[in-house]
Amino acid sequence: TQRARAGAQTSLHVPYGDGEGEKLDIYFPTDPSGTFPVLVYIHGGYWQCLSKDESGFAAPPLVSRGVAVVAVGYDTAPKGHMDAMVLQVRRSLAFLVERFSGIRGVYLCGHSAGAHLAAMVLSTDWTEYGVVPDIKGAVLVSGVYDLEPILHTYVNDALKMSREVAQRNSPMLCVAPAAPAAAACEVLVAVAQHDSPEFRRQSQEYGQ
Repeated sequence: TQRARAGAQTSLHVPYGDGEGEKLDIYFPTDPSGTFPVLVYIHGGYWQCLSKDESGFAAPPLVSRGVAVVAVGYDTAPKGHMDAMVLQVRRSLAFLVERFSGIRGVYLCGHSAGAHLAAMVLSTDWTEYGVVPDIKGAVLVSGVYDLEPILHTYVNDALKMSREVAQRNSPMLCVAPAAPAAAACEVLVAVAQHDSPEFRRQSQEYGQ
């Protein structure tokens, strides 16, 4: 991330809301031509660790090719709860497209919890946000798309999700009402070589 910040024009800790964690790190193209695509990276960490500050690794090869990279911050647990995290990442997208008129296409990328949050972004009904991001693609790596299986695991100790919260924030249950903005979006669902059978099952079922 330090190398990314040294080699690109950056705007760090840009607030997209009033919350402490509601900040973006934006890495602009080295040779912006007025309009540019943007890769929005949502970090993982089981919704309770890591941050946007470790998420600039993707910037150097992309900004040199005219792509902006945005690392999204959100309030992790125990301070943040699942409904709030989903709302935050959705609002971060709305903020970006309102703030930067030069964006010509948004590409989402998320790993683990970040893949879950990116998938929830794909299911957003943008009418209540007043903007419709032009989401052209998404890369979801080792994501969790059904939250119910983690209700009785250590992961939920910090999240404290009820069954109702888990259900309404499970992308597998939100695929049908996906907004038209994501209808033509190409989605790549990937798993890592050593991911558990549950990760593989959820990725396969969500990707169908």
